[in-house]
Amino acid sequence: MKKFLVFACFACMFFQAAAQNQIIQKDTVIVSRDGTGDFRTIQEAFALIRVFRPDPTVVFIKKGVYKEKLVLHSWLHDITLIGEERDQTIITWDDHARINNMGTFRTYTFLIQGNNITVENLTIENNAAQMGQAVALHAEGDRLIFRNCRLLGNQDTFFAGRNGSRQYFVDCYIEGTTDFIFGPSTCWFENCIIHCKRNSYITAASTPEDHEFGYIFNRCKITMAEGIDRVYLGRPWRQFGMTLFMNCEMPEGILPEGWHNWNVEENEKTARYMEYNNSGPGANTANRVPWAKILTREQAEKFTLTNVMKGCDGWAP
Repeated sequence: MKKFLVFACFACMFFQAAAQNQIIQKDTVIVSRDGTGDFRTIQEAFALIRVFRPDPTVVFIKKGVYKEKLVLHSWLHDITLIGEERDQTIITWDDHARINNMGTFRTYTFLIQGNNITVENLTIENNAAQMGQAVALHAEGDRLIFRNCRLLGNQDTFFAGRNGSRQYFVDCYIEGTTDFIFGPSTCWFENCIIHCKRNSYITAASTPEDHEFGYIFNRCKITMAEGIDRVYLGRPWRQFGMTLFMNCEMPEGILPEGWHNWNVEENEKTARYMEYNNSGPGANTANRVPWAKILTREQAEKFTLTNVMKGCDGWAP
């Protein structure tokens, strides 16, 4: 009898592993909270992709709220995540920096370390109480693409978290209170809505000195919550922070000076802050800080998606 039970146990494990292997051999796997997909959680899908499938994979995520503190590890690559419907496919968590003194960089809802990752039609949210830094998306991988996504949070919503990482955002919505787009990566934001929820700072770039490009916002629209009327475009988290707003729509609540030196006068000598061809009442540059640069048409010509993203491998998102 005992031998039979042992055999049955091993047989069950074998057939379960075989079934999982069959799932991951598919080009597309489905995650659904109601149990009608291949997996009920996104992290479970990531775990089995690691084991069984080195090839490009699409993870289709059905509508629902996925309360997961999600990590896409560095050994996972060539993955596309597609939500069924952006506003109804939500990844959420609620850590903030004051919980057990965890600090900013462990508060993420979704940490992406792998390369060649595309994320579409998803909401990534940190819905922690406003008690400190609370990252929704922490992106470290290279050649990352985000299409039609929402990043929801308050302070430090999006951390562009690694030197040399290239990240492309198109048709996205990003909201926050203070420094809600921050970090050292090279990021291009195309046709995005940047929503300010507090009188504070939009960006806090920490671009390395030897990196020409930091954050480029092209054809984006800045919006503000009701009662918000004193917002800076950015301040340098590190002294060589680089940010450019071009062809963007800026509301009246953008402060006339535009930029802040983080109360460090030396930053004015090194920070790389630029504007070109913006519109709206907040785009008036007559009273900008003297250390910000208003580009000419010729100077702006080098800031193309191709130039900014190509790196040494010619990446063209």
